[in-house]
Amino acid sequence: MFKKILIANRGEIALRVIRTCKEMGIKTVAVYSTADKDSLPVRFADEAVCIGPAVSSKSYLSIANIIAAAEITNADAIHPGYGFLSENEKFSRVCQEHGIKFIGATPEQIAGMGDKATAKATMIAAGVPCIPGSKGLLKDLDDARATAKVVVYPIILKATAGGGGKGMRIVWKEEDLEAAWDSARQEAGAAFGNDGIYMEKYIEEPRHIEIQIAGDQYGNACHLSERDCSIQRRHQKLVEETPSPFMTDELREKMGEAAIKAAKAVKYEGVGTVEFLVDKNRDFYFMEMNTRIQVEHTITEEVIDYDLIKEQIKLAAGEKISGKNYIPHLHAIQCRINAEDPSNDFRPSPGKITSYHSPGGHGVRIDTHAYAGYVIPSNYDSMIGKLICVAQTREEAILKMKRALDEYIIEGVKTTIPFHQKLMDNKDFRAGNFTTAFMDTFEY
Repeated sequence: MFKKILIANRGEIALRVIRTCKEMGIKTVAVYSTADKDSLPVRFADEAVCIGPAVSSKSYLSIANIIAAAEITNADAIHPGYGFLSENEKFSRVCQEHGIKFIGATPEQIAGMGDKATAKATMIAAGVPCIPGSKGLLKDLDDARATAKVVVYPIILKATAGGGGKGMRIVWKEEDLEAAWDSARQEAGAAFGNDGIYMEKYIEEPRHIEIQIAGDQYGNACHLSERDCSIQRRHQKLVEETPSPFMTDELREKMGEAAIKAAKAVKYEGVGTVEFLVDKNRDFYFMEMNTRIQVEHTITEEVIDYDLIKEQIKLAAGEKISGKNYIPHLHAIQCRINAEDPSNDFRPSPGKITSYHSPGGHGVRIDTHAYAGYVIPSNYDSMIGKLICVAQTREEAILKMKRALDEYIIEGVKTTIPFHQKLMDNKDFRAGNFTTAFMDTFEY
């Protein structure tokens, strides 16, 4: 087992990893930018190393600075968390070259799944249902026109190197294709340094349902059931729950089987997620594979009673898994609490938290790095924390979440708490009647 793990991340996920390491008797190293010098991960880790200024490119995205921090502290493994370098092929490879274990996927697996066009080809070969679309990247606008005729409108253009909804355009009819093509390429090039675009059929009334998987170094893989992440805006998730209110036993079995096929196709090592779009007829299509821990891993932990960070560490250390699949025995919901103003188009609201009181009680969990007096920097993601409620039934979980949200006091900055309170009262949400388009009509 590892003796010392460096956490190449910040905020709540860094603290989450530190907690598990401590329980496993593993020493921890926090890295931080100058903006995060007063953060809880810095306080609770065994050691802390400043890796640069506030700007991410010179700190949390600086491979050289992170490797240097690992070497001077003699860390034998690095946990990348989510975001930043967690799905960076080069970072995984550099860790290998320096004899430091990257707690995550191998460079080959990241490369294979990070490029969406390659990922799709791999999945088709493995027999995983995929959305009809272009065979690889589109050469030019004429290729896009010809492909759209075969795929049939509506179509969606997607950046191959994308994430966070950038470089994506929905096109309903042919005359709108050229403008969408130009703007998608431009945005993708600016955001990722890669303007490669592929095309897919646009699935109407979809749900975003993902399957949590785990794979070891010996070719075994299993799934740990699903999460419904359909409530999102601008392709960013706001609320996640498990089990999905749309799920049936038959569908879970089929989707679980497809996710295991996906994991085995790339000989996946570690904890990961296979994301699917599920249409109104419960037909599902592979969307992408995330080769890292996800923000919403917490709800899976609650319904199957497993520490997924611990699993990640054990798998990276070469432990075998049983290959047994898990299904939810409880119902869990997670609300992302962000420093954003929901009444002003969710505009970020950085600043100092002047007053902080967290809810408690049975079945209430909070993963956060915030406290009274903490200053939320403007340089990074606006997440303050995650509120997770678990109960016997979905209805009870919603009532518990309502109560917990009412108890959650954060003053000094605007937060998404009022939005979540309103959502918990929404009749369509309560009935489990929602798709990824839910936020288009939800009035806050």
